[in-house]
Amino acid sequence: MATLTEKKVSRKTPEKMSSNPAIQPKIFLIGMMGAGKSYWAEKLKKKLNVSAYDLDSLIEMMEEKSVAEIFEEDGEEYFRKAEGKMLRLFAEKKHFILSCGGGTACYNDNMKWMNKQGITIWLDEPIETLSARLLKEKAHRPLIKELDDHALQGFLQKKLEERAPFYNQASYRLSGELTESSFLKIVKEHA
Repeated sequence: MATLTEKKVSRKTPEKMSSNPAIQPKIFLIGMMGAGKSYWAEKLKKKLNVSAYDLDSLIEMMEEKSVAEIFEEDGEEYFRKAEGKMLRLFAEKKHFILSCGGGTACYNDNMKWMNKQGITIWLDEPIETLSARLLKEKAHRPLIKELDDHALQGFLQKKLEERAPFYNQASYRLSGELTESSFLKIVKEHA
């Protein structure tokens, strides 16, 4: 079962929540690459009756290149500026789930902005889990594509240490075996 930290969660059954039209959340999923942010955004959108978006995918559409190509051709600084601009467009949306990139929370006061806009949830998976998931998709991840399998865990540990001060600003932190009900409890508290 997922560990929920930082806020107390109500004990009402989450199943009743999806039929409540008053629940219209703005949810930002943050965490390391491979934590399952995109997966959970897609999985929860029907249950919460909201649209789900992937920030990296939106940037790719806007820039007409992959994230890897943006990093390679324009650099990380350019990408982070584009990321911040795209993120700020969500100020106009009323309810959604947004899967943010692993570094989104760490740049341009994005974490502070997301916390003002809605609910931030840090998906905190163990390094071993992240590494196992990412081994299959290294070619599509600009920060890890050049790393051998052994170096990947060390890189992830270092990145997590750098990013933890930002991730720790999230409204909630979910770790362990994540379940749909873990997310629904958080949303219900904000209804």
